[in-house]
Amino acid sequence: MMSNKIFKTNTGLTLIEILIGIIVSSIMMAAIYTTYSIVNNTYSQVLEKAKVSRSSRDIIELLIRDARMAGYKYYLGNNEKGFPKKSNLTFLIGTDSILDSHDPIIIEKDKLGHDPENPDDYTPEEKNNLIPGQVDACCDKIHFVYDDFNQNDLVQPYKRYRVTYFAKTEFDGDPQNATNLRYAIYKSKSSWQQPLNERGGEWNFDCPECYRGELIRDYVEDIEFIALDKDGRVLTPVPNLNSDASRENLYKISSIDIRIAFRSEKPFFRFNRSNENPRELSGFSRQIKNYTDRNLRDNVVVTVHTRNVVGDNLY
Repeated sequence: MMSNKIFKTNTGLTLIEILIGIIVSSIMMAAIYTTYSIVNNTYSQVLEKAKVSRSSRDIIELLIRDARMAGYKYYLGNNEKGFPKKSNLTFLIGTDSILDSHDPIIIEKDKLGHDPENPDDYTPEEKNNLIPGQVDACCDKIHFVYDDFNQNDLVQPYKRYRVTYFAKTEFDGDPQNATNLRYAIYKSKSSWQQPLNERGGEWNFDCPECYRGELIRDYVEDIEFIALDKDGRVLTPVPNLNSDASRENLYKISSIDIRIAFRSEKPFFRFNRSNENPRELSGFSRQIKNYTDRNLRDNVVVTVHTRNVVGDNLY
């Protein structure tokens, strides 16, 4: 009698109760997964944006340093080692070719590729319309020239360097089936070779600190340089070697506005935009560009004072 009574009080779960438990558990699991997905996507976006921000700071710092150094001349003065008091290096001004120029800052608008010191390796590229149906104006190129001194180099203690920033088209896959078209920023550094007691010299890469075509930053959308005079007005025409008027502006540069538009390496937004409601990217003098993909694009803008460009009597 006792065993029968115990058996009758041990009741189990009905099928309906089991189904309700499964449904509640499923709802909880779905909520947990949704929360995880949202947090994970947000975290990925934060990492991608931080990556863009970090790399943008690095290249901006390089550009700021070189822009401030442009036109710098080293003056040693009296010394016990018998070096000349001032630089013995020839200064070539007003030339027609960047290959010969020693002008502190030269800006070339809408120029892809082509490192002038090494044309065999970096030939000019055709413009690639990365955005179908839109005019592609990327990217500007800039050259900086400045002096330095190395007391351990008895052959040529006075140094002069030319630093060039330029962009090239990058892609994934082979050229015939290229995907993920984009731009990347490259940097070259050459040296003016002119030993003491020599009357002339030449630019080349034959120095320990020189390099050519070094990748600085991939996934770039645009680079823009705007030269300003001492009153903050845009110098027109652009300071370069294209004409007499543009040459006259080479030594009127007081500051430079620098804009670099970066693009995320991976998709950032959850959805594409429609052609009627695209994402926009604007620049100093560029037309507004429209994008419908999921990538993040952001501008970094700085103004740099070119403190060593003080007129055509620089040297």
